[in-house]
Amino acid sequence: MGEAPKLYTNKPKKGQLKAKDFSSPLSSSSSSSMGPQSSAPPPQQPHKESFARRYKFVWPMLLAVNVAVGVYLFMRTKKKEGGDEGEVPTPVSTKAATTSPVAEKPLPLPTITGAVKTREPIPENQQRELFKWILEEKRKAKPKDPEEKKRLDEEKAILKQFIRAKSIPSI
Repeated sequence: MGEAPKLYTNKPKKGQLKAKDFSSPLSSSSSSSMGPQSSAPPPQQPHKESFARRYKFVWPMLLAVNVAVGVYLFMRTKKKEGGDEGEVPTPVSTKAATTSPVAEKPLPLPTITGAVKTREPIPENQQRELFKWILEEKRKAKPKDPEEKKRLDEEKAILKQFIRAKSIPSI
């Protein structure tokens, strides 16, 4: 019948098996009559560890860096969401808080050396057009609470008075 499968402690590669079978065709036919061959075991190759096992000291560091980057990105987006209210936290240094306060001197205001240009008054018809445009924009605005709605209504009433008036007061 056929030969039983051979068990190896270190499995040889296919190329080694094929080369062995083709190199000695006579020895295989004579081996069945003589008994087991005493051939040398295949040369042992050093056992290669997997990439993950070779660099196992890298994984904790990689995990820690990954978590740190994730936390940084998460906190940065949190700060952006909270900053919409217009409140910007100002850093306070502990050194400045512990030192004695220095009396601040007001800065001198710059003096105007050039002559102030007087501008021509805007004609009444352009002012009316401007008030109409402002009124339209106020109508488009969506109030968030009753107090804001009341304020918008008052502003619209004033604009309507200016538009209907025969003469617009100069500013």
